Amino acid sequence: MTLLRDSGVVLRTYRLGEADRIVVLVTETRGKVRAVAKGVRKTTSKWGARLEPLSHVALLLWQGRGDLAVVNQAEVIDHFPELRGDLDRVASGLSMLEVVDQLAQEGHPDPGLYRMLVGALRVLADARTDPVLVAPAFFLKALAHEGAEPVLYACASCGRPEGEAELVAFDLTEGGTLCRECRRGRAVSSDALQVVRALLGGALGRVLAAPRPACAGEVASLATEAMEGHVDRRLRAAHTAAGLTW
Repeated sequence: MTLLRDSGVVLRTYRLGEADRIVVLVTETRGKVRAVAKGVRKTTSKWGARLEPLSHVALLLWQGRGDLAVVNQAEVIDHFPELRGDLDRVASGLSMLEVVDQLAQEGHPDPGLYRMLVGALRVLADARTDPVLVAPAFFLKALAHEGAEPVLYACASCGRPEGEAELVAFDLTEGGTLCRECRRGRAVSSDALQVVRALLGGALGRVLAAPRPACAGEVASLATEAMEGHVDRRLRAAHTAAGLTW
């Protein structure tokens, strides 16, 4: 067996036998990892609580010939108590875990995605931050990271720039924003489009520090719908996150 050191965020867990648990993590250097945490469901376990979804941990793993590693040690880097005490923030955090669980691949390191998730969780755990746009911003950034950044300044269908065509709709399958003549998918307001551009254009901190825009719900549903189209599945946690109206 090989002893491995890494850091990771717990994405989800499920039971194994009477006392063990399988922990699914996204790690910094090994991509998605599935590992057995032995005895963590016993009341006497000293570190079972460290391996719950949303926990950011430093890991010591035994890796054998099988698919599953074995957790030898786990030390908390971030437990995010401020996040866990707020249902809206928890829902947003779980929706980001759900997305990463779909995007990350076992045996394929993606340190950029890992760092994006850790950074987003730290922002979400900051009580000074309005949580409504954190997960939508993460979805949009993750799309860009995946090479699926939407076209936002021209019609993705006919190619006419914003100055020559009014951009009134959004459809990720078409590539992004669409003009009135090419419109399909969902309608998008100019205010929501400006916020999406700011989130993807390097103004994330400014948007999150400003008062919540009136179009926050629209931006959240647009970003969620775009990510759902990319991963081809409904994001259950996102539909209960703060600010989403359906």
